[in-house]
Amino acid sequence: MSTEHANLPPGVEVITTLADAADRIPPGAEARTIRITLPPGDAGAPPHRHPGPIFGYVTQGEILFELEGQAPRVLKAGDALFEPGGDVIHIQGANNLPDAQSQLVVTMFAPPGTPVLTLVTAQELAERQHLRVPQPL
Repeated sequence: MSTEHANLPPGVEVITTLADAADRIPPGAEARTIRITLPPGDAGAPPHRHPGPIFGYVTQGEILFELEGQAPRVLKAGDALFEPGGDVIHIQGANNLPDAQSQLVVTMFAPPGTPVLTLVTAQELAERQHLRVPQPL
């Protein structure tokens, strides 16, 4: 544990610290807190982008999470996540459980009036396939 978090009161826990994350927040951004609830086995939103960085926390279940340039991974309740937003494609955020709901809460920092997400075309996804981390067979 770092010294800046050594004297927290009981019940307060720092889950993650991202030192360079503040540099990614667009000037004049607003903070949006968003809850995403996925029914059992739900594939989540199609590949998309966000207008700014996202910090989040899985509150229930398991999320199969994949960002462009990162290997897919399963995030379980209690795990934190970060997306840089901007040009990086969020490839998947699916419920990894076939028989239970999963949920996460995120805070997005984005310019006012921008959409929460913008879908990526199949053509663009194919053109950027080289940026995707190969999945083991």
